[in-house]
Amino acid sequence: MSPDDKPLAYDAYEQLAERYARLIDTKPHNAFYEWPAVLALLPDVRGLRVLDAGCGTGRYTAWLLDHGAQVIGIDTSPAMLRYAQERTDGRAELRLADLSHPLDFLSDAAFDLVLSALVIHYVEDIDALFAEFRRVLRPEGLLVFSTGHPFGDFLYFKTENYFATEAVGAYWRGFGGEPIYVPQYRQPLSATTEALWRAGFVIERLTEPLPTEEFKRADREHYDELMQLPAFMCVRARRVERE
Repeated sequence: MSPDDKPLAYDAYEQLAERYARLIDTKPHNAFYEWPAVLALLPDVRGLRVLDAGCGTGRYTAWLLDHGAQVIGIDTSPAMLRYAQERTDGRAELRLADLSHPLDFLSDAAFDLVLSALVIHYVEDIDALFAEFRRVLRPEGLLVFSTGHPFGDFLYFKTENYFATEAVGAYWRGFGGEPIYVPQYRQPLSATTEALWRAGFVIERLTEPLPTEEFKRADREHYDELMQLPAFMCVRARRVERE
């Protein structure tokens, strides 16, 4: 793989994989903030076919399997997928795939649910991504995803134009060890909502989570911060037919 072919944040996640797998269940921003907010948007998954798009080390994949779903997980990082394989013990089909390219190996209308947790901000062309999610979903299928909050990202990255879609990045220190630079894209809320509309989705819920009491006990400083300024947003959208 040449440097030009690498997905955004590929190198970062290859370096982070071991720490990510070890800490993801207890790191407050994930375990006590994003995780419960996403679970609150999911339907009863028993018997559903689910695509875990950007499955990482398999935390959501394992939960879906434990709750009766049939799951295919995809991710761009071989290292992350190895940990996902260990966590799911072979119960899910896991594939190496780049969400910035068509998912040609997946059939049309193959899934009841697409789950994509903290992933879409690594894809520049979300119109194409949402179009692929629509293609692989059955009619009336659901897309549930979390991503950086547009307003929180605008303030955090100190950019000049809220309405611009732009490449940004930050050094992650929350997983211990040497800080790792993680690039991503930042864009306004309307870029996401309009891309969903153009792809043929209707938003059923858009939530701005608040940290839980567990977060407060684990990290009071960031708890107080998140009670005033959002870091993530979570969306549940339905595939619909429109004239």
